[in-house]
Amino acid sequence: MLLCRFLLLILAVLLMQACHSGPGRTSAGGSGDGDASVPPGYMLVYEQDFENPESMEDFVFSDPDAWELTPYEGGVALNQASQSDYSPPVRSPRNIGLIADRKFGDFVLEADLLSTGREAAHRDLILFFGFQDPAHFYYIHIASRGDSVAHQIHIVNNEPRVSITGERNDGVEWGDVWHRVRLERTIADGMIRLFFNDMEAPIMVARDTSFGAGYVGFGSFDDSGLFDNIRIWGPAVEEERARFF
Repeated sequence: MLLCRFLLLILAVLLMQACHSGPGRTSAGGSGDGDASVPPGYMLVYEQDFENPESMEDFVFSDPDAWELTPYEGGVALNQASQSDYSPPVRSPRNIGLIADRKFGDFVLEADLLSTGREAAHRDLILFFGFQDPAHFYYIHIASRGDSVAHQIHIVNNEPRVSITGERNDGVEWGDVWHRVRLERTIADGMIRLFFNDMEAPIMVARDTSFGAGYVGFGSFDDSGLFDNIRIWGPAVEEERARFF
C-alpha cells in the first residue's frame, strides 16, 4: 500500500513538471540566469568562456593585433582593445572577430557584452552573422542612439552597408556594465531578432533571405568592447574553416 502511494506521488510530481515546462520551446542547459529557451531540435553547438589561454584560436580576425584576452572580476573575456588595421572592400565595420571553423544556419546566440568606448550617440558593439566573405554578410549595430546608420540591422552585399531593420527601439544605455544579448535567426523565413537584457521583447527585428548559413562573430564599427560567455544553439552546424583575413 505504501509503495503504491509512493509511486502515485512520483507520478503526480512528474505531471506537474510537464505542465509547467510549457509547450513549443525547451530550456537549454547552462549556468546562471538567462539560460536560453530554444526551439525543439536545437542543441548546443558552440560554447566559449575564454578561460583557456588558447581560446582565441577559435577565431579569425580582421586584425589579430587589435584583440586580446583580458581578465576581469567575473573571469576572462575576449577584448577588442584597439582599432583594426583593416580596410574593408566596401563601407562596413573594420573590427571583426569571427568563430573561424563553423558556419551557422538557424541559431540562437547568447553572449555577454561590455562596451569600453566613450559615450556618444554612435557608441557601438556589433554582432556579425551569415558572414560569407568580407563583402557579403549581415551585422547588427547596437548603439546608444538610433539614426539612419546607427542602431540598425544591416546587410553588406558587395556594396556599402544598407539597413534592413523592420522594427527597433531608440537605442541602448551601455554605461560601464555587462549586458546580455540574444540573437535569433531562421533562414527559411528570414527572421532576425535581437534581445538586449530583456529576453522577452526584442529591440530590433528584420527579415531578409539573401544569405544562408555563414560565420558568426563580434566586434565594433569604430569603438571597443569585451565579449564573454558565448553560447550558440542550432539544429546543426557546418564545419568549414574561414579562408579570409
